[in-house]
Amino acid sequence: MAGADHTLLDVVGLTVDFTTQEGIVHAVQDVSFSVAPGELVGLVGESGCGKSVTASAILGLTRMLSNAAVSGSIVFQGRNLLALPEKEVRPVRGRDIAMIFQDPVTSLNPVLSIERLMTEGLELHLGMSHREAVTRSVELLQLVGIPKAEQRIHDYPHQFSGGMRQRVMIAIALSCDPKLLLADEPTTALDVTIQAQILRLMKRLSEDAGAAIITITHDLGVVAGMCRRILVMYAGRLVEVGPAKPLFAHPHHPYTVGLLRSVPRLDEPRTERLQSIEGLPPDLSHLPPGCAFAPRCWLASEECWAAAPELLATTDGRLSACFHSEALLAEVPA
Repeated sequence: MAGADHTLLDVVGLTVDFTTQEGIVHAVQDVSFSVAPGELVGLVGESGCGKSVTASAILGLTRMLSNAAVSGSIVFQGRNLLALPEKEVRPVRGRDIAMIFQDPVTSLNPVLSIERLMTEGLELHLGMSHREAVTRSVELLQLVGIPKAEQRIHDYPHQFSGGMRQRVMIAIALSCDPKLLLADEPTTALDVTIQAQILRLMKRLSEDAGAAIITITHDLGVVAGMCRRILVMYAGRLVEVGPAKPLFAHPHHPYTVGLLRSVPRLDEPRTERLQSIEGLPPDLSHLPPGCAFAPRCWLASEECWAAAPELLATTDGRLSACFHSEALLAEVPA
C-alpha cells in the first residue's frame, strides 16, 4: 500500500452487507487497499464478487440504501467519507470522485439532452453559468472524440451509438476534473476496436489530468495493458494484490491462475485448450466455512475448509490470501 503521505484513497476494513428476504448478503468483506494520486489500479473478478459494490461504497451510494449496512473507513484526501454526513459527501461525489457506470443505456436519463446531462454537474459543483457550462461541455465532447460536438450536444442518448454513449459517460465523469475516477466495466458490450479506443482515451486523460483510475472489470485483457497494480476479488474479499506484470507472469493465488488460464493470450503459443474454472461462485448469503474458493480449488486441503486465509505478503509488493501460495511460488521462480 502507498504511504500515508502519498495516498489519495485509503480503504480500510470495508464491509457491506445487504438485508434481503433470503438473508444477509455479505457483498464486501473486510476489504482494504489504497490508491496513490495518478495511479492506475485494476479491480478484477467474476460477476457478483463485490467489485461494483465496492465502487458504489467509495462513491457514497450504498449509504443511501435502507437495506445496506456499511462499516470500515474510506479515507479520501484525509477525510473519512463514511463518518461524514450526506451533505458533506454530496460535493465530493461527482466533483472529486466520479464514476463511469457500467451501462450507459440505463445510466443516461433518456428524457434529458446531452447538454443538460453534462451541464448540471458543472453548474452545481463549479458554479458555472449555463453558457460557460455549455462551452466546457462541447470541449469535453471534442476531447473524448465526439464529432460535430457543437451540434451533437443538443441530441438525446438514444441518438448515439453504444461507443459514443460510453464516450459521453466519460466526458460527464471528467467534467469537474476529479481526483479519482471509478470506471465500472467501461468497455462492456463494445466491439474490440471501440474498446481499445476507450481504454487508450482513459489512459491518456489520466496522464494529462493526473487523475487516479480504478478500472473494474471481469476481463483481464482490459487491465493488462492499462493498470499498474491489480486487485483480484472473489466472494467479497481481496484474494491477491500485486503489480500487474509480475501478477500476470506468476500469480500467487489459485483463483488468479484460473482466471488467467481462461483468457487467450497472444504473447505466447498455446497448444492446449482454454480452461474454465470448475463450479460456480458461492452464494454470498450462505458463504461456506473456510476459504470461499476451496470448493473450486485443486489445491484445497483440510485447512482450507476449516478457516479463511488472511491476505498476507508473499514476496515484495505481493499479497495473497491462500494457504498454498508457497506451492504456487515453487512452480515458477517469482
